[in-house]
Amino acid sequence: MSTTPETAAGSPALSGPDARGQGVEQPQKLPMFALLALATAVFITSLTETLPAGLLPAMSDDLHVSESATGQTVTIYALGTALTAIPLTAATAGWRRKRLLLTAMAGFAVANTVTAVSSYYGLTMVARFVAGVAAGLAWALLAGYARRLAPAHLQGRAIAVAMAGIPVALSLGVPAGTFLGKVTDWRVAFLAMTALTVVLLGWIAAAVPDFPGQERGERPRMLHALRVPGVAPVLFVTLVFVLAHTIIYAYIATFLDDLGMGGNTDLVLLVFGAASLASIWIVGAQIHRRLRALTIASSLLVAVAAAVLAVLSDHTALVYIAAVLWGLGWGGVPTLLQTAAGEAGGETAADAAQAMLVTLWNVAMAVGGVIGGVMLDLSGSDSLPWSVLLLMLPVIAVVVLARGHGFPAKRQAA
Repeated sequence: MSTTPETAAGSPALSGPDARGQGVEQPQKLPMFALLALATAVFITSLTETLPAGLLPAMSDDLHVSESATGQTVTIYALGTALTAIPLTAATAGWRRKRLLLTAMAGFAVANTVTAVSSYYGLTMVARFVAGVAAGLAWALLAGYARRLAPAHLQGRAIAVAMAGIPVALSLGVPAGTFLGKVTDWRVAFLAMTALTVVLLGWIAAAVPDFPGQERGERPRMLHALRVPGVAPVLFVTLVFVLAHTIIYAYIATFLDDLGMGGNTDLVLLVFGAASLASIWIVGAQIHRRLRALTIASSLLVAVAAAVLAVLSDHTALVYIAAVLWGLGWGGVPTLLQTAAGEAGGETAADAAQAMLVTLWNVAMAVGGVIGGVMLDLSGSDSLPWSVLLLMLPVIAVVVLARGHGFPAKRQAA
């Protein structure tokens, strides 16, 4: 999840000289074939991160470890991204963008294949860590790449298309991957991800334009980015919002099972996914004019959904309504936060802000899984929506208060 220097507000999409000093013509409409390739990269890497959650029993049997130990394959993937996104983004800032994206996805394919064929827990954990590293490097490119592919007035929509892979993976891909693993073998689900990645490599090579990296004097400076007004509020919102979402999403099957709705988990996730896709469309259409309003609305929707699940979850219909509200609130969040980070960072700090966003996003996922598990053991699934509601309160407060920078009431024209 995140981007490079190209995400800076005011940096012209597909304008200015390329590496040879030649001008690049700016298109007047979205290059959908290229953007869908980026969305597919987001989809594959996001789906692979959480895929073990639905395949734990079979994986643990084959790896000869407990299900809780197997569950750490999700955590180690997130840690691989969180620990390396910032240093790798800085180290590869000078690489041409297409070469870097192809390298990251090829490394991901190799690591994922090792996961699929490994019968040793230690090797599997190493492979999952490397896959997380490769995914984080790719995520650190994708939103910036999407912005650079589009004309200035369509950059928000371009990011919305590229980031659509996240909610699609969480709501539709995970149930589909779980079903595939159950009717065949868990290894087939992972091999399917590798096969899709191989196809994607050809797609990127054929359809995605190349762009130069940064000159040495323009490389990302992380501490400098934190001092740029607006960056810290966006990063805080990212950390706490994703933490709140993960705490309940990681254990939604258990939560629903305790409500007597365990057999409807796939349907609830489908409803959530459909609402998320609607949210992506709304955000993509309106983000260039209403970034602040959309972020406030998203935060409020997730908070209201958590309140419904906390107080009224004994009514089945209201659980589905909560899933709709949750999806409407969550679906556009990756696009909103990517855009906010890029605009807050500006031309000098957008890449660093995006690298930190990727890191905090994955830290929140890893920590959210741990905190949710501890809460589940100590106080039961009923406590999960209450924790989400409490966490969303400071998120809403920061978004509302950051009206000068971060989530400004008045934005500069693109």
